[in-house]
Amino acid sequence: MTERLFLAVALIDEIRHGLAAFLSDSTTGLPGRPVPPDNWHLTLRFLGPTDALQRDRVLEFLDEHLVLEPFTLGFTGFGAFPKPSRATVLWLGVGRGSDEVAVVAAVCEQAAISAGFQPEDRPFHSHLTLSRIRPPTNVAGLVEQVGPFPLRMQVDRVTLYRSHLGRDGAAYEIVDEVLL
Repeated sequence: MTERLFLAVALIDEIRHGLAAFLSDSTTGLPGRPVPPDNWHLTLRFLGPTDALQRDRVLEFLDEHLVLEPFTLGFTGFGAFPKPSRATVLWLGVGRGSDEVAVVAAVCEQAAISAGFQPEDRPFHSHLTLSRIRPPTNVAGLVEQVGPFPLRMQVDRVTLYRSHLGRDGAAYEIVDEVLL
């Protein structure tokens, strides 16, 4: 039996609540289908369908190789994929701690490869997805209008999540955590 798993930096409640208030103060509403605040996180590596042996190998690799010190994470403003003039994803960027997040993501990538997953074909870009937009929309004005999100948090672990897909979207469940 397989589970749909991914590795991420979980947000602390202070950031989650602060960001929800920031978004309600900063915008007239997010375009597209906003991601519920309970689902906000920074994805480090999506694994997809994962069996128990692969899951255990990923966790063992992280336990052995994730040797960074805890670090402070700060945010920038909005951005969009593939670009603001034709956005399909609106996101909040990572400023302070972005180099450390990239290192943690690289270790997660190596953990996935060591467990038999194919290498990721896209470069890592640290972000927090706020909204998925279909059809593509011009959000350049919104990206320019919204300034940096001011709160920061300490990152001291990587969280392994299980994703449950349903009619109302995805629900995420914590499977395990690996401390830095």
